[in-house]
Amino acid sequence: MYEPAYMQVARDIREQIQDGRLKPGDKLPSFAALCEHYKASSTVVRGAMLILKAEGLIEGRQGKGVYVTDRGSKS
Repeated sequence: MYEPAYMQVARDIREQIQDGRLKPGDKLPSFAALCEHYKASSTVVRGAMLILKAEGLIEGRQGKGVYVTDRGSKS
């Protein structure tokens, strides 16, 4: 079954949050670092971030980056 790249990235980051590898308050790597890590375009990474933000797992802080929210620790 085909899963779009942005969904794969979102699933991987979601799993890292849910299993505790990424904890509330942790800063996610930069967009450029995520693109490099996942071998994906910025469009793919941006799509994944939008999904995770809509789920309440991450939040962007103007000029500071993207962080895991407290809700991210709840399964």
